[in-house]
Amino acid sequence: MKDKVILTYGTFDMFHVGHLALLKRLKALGNRLIVAVSTDEFNAIKGKQTIIPYAQRAAIVEAIKYVDKVIPETHWEQKESDIETYNVDIFAMGDDWEGKFDFLKPKCEVIYLKRTAGISSSALKETLNKISKIDVEDLHKSFEILKQLKCDFE
Repeated sequence: MKDKVILTYGTFDMFHVGHLALLKRLKALGNRLIVAVSTDEFNAIKGKQTIIPYAQRAAIVEAIKYVDKVIPETHWEQKESDIETYNVDIFAMGDDWEGKFDFLKPKCEVIYLKRTAGISSSALKETLNKISKIDVEDLHKSFEILKQLKCDFE
């Protein structure tokens, strides 16, 4: 019996439970899960800046028990050649990409899975940015108070 090969792509920055749930659901679709992790250089082309470098993101994804192989994603056009190279049966992405990869349907089945509600790397980054801004504002206020206290005692 032939292995059923699933292929997905992602940046996997700030790995979270949504990523884990996605990989688990993908693995359940077949026998072999290949994950293409976007390189830092490719993310720069996409206008994305990651917090965690490629080598570390790839190592994290590779350590997940549902993942059989990790490959680098270096350009948009590689999807078709990856499907052929790895004899992919199912190409799967999150439903935020709905319809964007339908052009691959002649080569394999294309599936869009629902994302895990309430969690995303973008939301995590936004929260961190808000916390950072609060911290900087609080520090600035504290310095102003200290300056004022210093002036009061002189």
